[in-house]
Amino acid sequence: MEIDIDYWTQQLVSFVTTYGLKVIAAFVIWFLGSWAIKKIKVALKLILDKGNYDVSLQKFLISLVTWILKIILFITLLGTLGVPTMSFAAVIAAATLAIGAALQGSLGNFAGGVLIMVFKPIKVGDYIQAQGESGTVKAIEIFTTKLTTPDNKEVIIPNGTLSNGNIINYSTEDTRRVDITFGVGYDSDIKQTKEVILSVINKHDSILADPAPAVNVSELADSSINFFTRVWVNKADYWAVKFDLIEQTKEALDAAGIDIPYPHQVEIHKQG
Repeated sequence: MEIDIDYWTQQLVSFVTTYGLKVIAAFVIWFLGSWAIKKIKVALKLILDKGNYDVSLQKFLISLVTWILKIILFITLLGTLGVPTMSFAAVIAAATLAIGAALQGSLGNFAGGVLIMVFKPIKVGDYIQAQGESGTVKAIEIFTTKLTTPDNKEVIIPNGTLSNGNIINYSTEDTRRVDITFGVGYDSDIKQTKEVILSVINKHDSILADPAPAVNVSELADSSINFFTRVWVNKADYWAVKFDLIEQTKEALDAAGIDIPYPHQVEIHKQG
């Protein structure tokens, strides 16, 4: 059987012409794309380091961006080789929608975690109040934030609800104000009562002189004259000063003979 060399030569030339250039182009795109992805990873790492973002967030974002770029590069290579890419794009889009629908709550928590890590309304070590809970931030993770309460309980709050709700951060400022209301009897002397409370305040080493403490009559209640007391302290001294002030003021008022009213029960005897 005689081989038609001219025919096969033409077929080889046609194949090389048709596919060879595509293969070379695909190789060039793969080489340049891989190089670009590495450079983007390095640049993104520098940006995140400069922004002092959480390590776990850095790893996740770099990994996410890398995989997205690799998928784009893969689809581009297929298109360069002449493979229809619309079907791949449709499959990826459908899979993304299905995963998003199945993980709607988890994605919301993930988005909340990213927002918390990027905008940093709280950080590890802060004492906060949120979602009806109060405690020190123990860890900020991708999906949840962990708090340690003053009685050493761990509270786990989903980041979705945390990021969408109100957060009171008691650790942002260096100082805090201690507010306490003391009630005394109506027969008590107002000036003397204020002097007694102020004497207790002035003797406490942890209470700041600036801003100046304040003791004012705030209310004439049903059974007491209420004195609204405000003092400023360093945030680390808040609870110690509050407890000291309550105890020491009670002792000082007793020593001065100033009555602190309390509820009385009156028995009514019916005559038969």
